[in-house]
Amino acid sequence: MTPESFAFIAGVVKSRSGLVLTSDKGYMLETRLGPLLKRDGLASLDALALKLRDPRSSALADAVTEALTTNESSFFRDGKPFDHLRQALPVLARARAPGSLLRIWSAACSTGQEAYSIAMLVQELNLEGRRVEIIGTDIADSVVARAREGYFTQFEVQRGMPARLLVKHFRQESGRWRVSPELRAMARFERGTLLGDLRGFGRFDVIFCRNVLIYFDAPTKTRVLNALAAQLLPDGVLYLGGAETVLGLTDRLAPLAGERGAYGRPREAALAG
Repeated sequence: MTPESFAFIAGVVKSRSGLVLTSDKGYMLETRLGPLLKRDGLASLDALALKLRDPRSSALADAVTEALTTNESSFFRDGKPFDHLRQALPVLARARAPGSLLRIWSAACSTGQEAYSIAMLVQELNLEGRRVEIIGTDIADSVVARAREGYFTQFEVQRGMPARLLVKHFRQESGRWRVSPELRAMARFERGTLLGDLRGFGRFDVIFCRNVLIYFDAPTKTRVLNALAAQLLPDGVLYLGGAETVLGLTDRLAPLAGERGAYGRPREAALAG
């Protein structure tokens, strides 16, 4: 693959997902795009780059982007954000009018473990009659479809899932575990990109956008964080991954006092201290 072909493919992927592919990632393109080359009868990555230059290649560009996107997830990943959410949701519920809707967004939701973890947590809380809507979005059609179906392997449910919740919320079907219909009804999954216009999703009380920004360059991180801040309600909470921060990237979000990985809009973050 020529440097020009690599740069072009990397540009296509970045424009669609924000993912930055550095020049040392040639091996990843060869590994992950091999099945796509075979499917489309393309002899090389250079041939793929040439085909992507065709204005009619939007579907192919989507497939390339999906193949190169990391879809790593697990139930109750890292634990601490869910511990904080368990305390934050009742506070948010009390601040809302009776019968109001609490909205939670799992951005870059992958195969749905995060959204379903949130749903399990919600079921254990007394939110004084407030309804909860959980929305999961991801750029990859295949993982969104999997999230909707709610099927998980034995390996997947063993990663972070307490045994009591597995027994309570899952059933075995054809050698896999499936989320109960009640839990599936709590979460809606859609295709979506963080680089698009986020206003169509509406505003949220809670946003999870964890372990996504690490793949972006600084200008893209700032763009995404500002867009997320605009969709976060004034007293809402944004959760980022443990290796991610808003510091030096935006002044529209600030760390919540004493809570690593949890952020709010500045005035509310200051009051929380």
